[in-house]
Amino acid sequence: MSSIPMLRQSRSLFLRGTSRVTDLHKRMMALCAYDDEYLKARFAGKVAICTASTSGIGYAAAERIAREGAKVVICSRRQEKVDAAVKKLRDQNLEVSGIVCHQAKKEDRQRLIDFTLRTYGGIDLLFASAGVSPFSGYMLLVTEKQWDKLFEVNVKSTFLIIRECVPHMAERGGGAIVSHSTTAGVFPEATRNLNMPYAVSKSAVIGLTKVLVEPLAQRNIRINCMAPGPIETSFLRRYIQQFVPGETGLPKQAYDENFMLRFGEPEECGSVVAFLLSEDASYMAGEIIPVCGGINLREMSKLL
Repeated sequence: MSSIPMLRQSRSLFLRGTSRVTDLHKRMMALCAYDDEYLKARFAGKVAICTASTSGIGYAAAERIAREGAKVVICSRRQEKVDAAVKKLRDQNLEVSGIVCHQAKKEDRQRLIDFTLRTYGGIDLLFASAGVSPFSGYMLLVTEKQWDKLFEVNVKSTFLIIRECVPHMAERGGGAIVSHSTTAGVFPEATRNLNMPYAVSKSAVIGLTKVLVEPLAQRNIRINCMAPGPIETSFLRRYIQQFVPGETGLPKQAYDENFMLRFGEPEECGSVVAFLLSEDASYMAGEIIPVCGGINLREMSKLL
């Protein structure tokens, strides 16, 4: 007989719990609606430059930032790619313009900055995304020409585009910058001689990011770094083909090192770039943010 009151009490608690869950769901839906409106205007009034941004991670970041309200200038080395990417983004009613720019060329960088100032009136945000990998193989086999190209594009031009944008950001009261490294730059020794020269250059980008924190902070500019792992891009496909001809999926070695057992998507990097450039990351500077399916955690565990 005592079980009947207990059942009634359990039913009452269940209904009360269900009501609470329903209320929580309503609040969460309202919060999501708020967040959706907030994200659409997170970069309202801001002007962003995204380099190497007509495909892959650069494009995904430019698209995300534009969707959140920024006026975005994209660029790459080929006019036809710039035209195609601008059209694709403008077809989404996004405020985007584009210009040809080889980030390693001084005159191209200046033309990019002048074009941005002329088109949108200033610079607030920068995603320095350009990078190359002209050599994949054992460290001691890289040629001097390949080594020079790695550091000219991946390190030197990254520093220079940042330095050249800083005065224009400072004129507008500050800004935010994201550099582009790689998980291999966090743990270059884990590349097992497959792509160490590239990893070393990207390690330098991490060091560059960290040493720029103080001088940029004095100008109210934050800088952080995104370090992606295996992301579904043509860049990664070309890299894989060099070692596993005909491979169309994730190589077994990558499965062994990746908790997620899949490639990442460029959009999963674009959202991180947008966050780091936004005021939501206002107390973050000099941070290296891996987007890599847990690879870096696996490698870190080996060092403990």
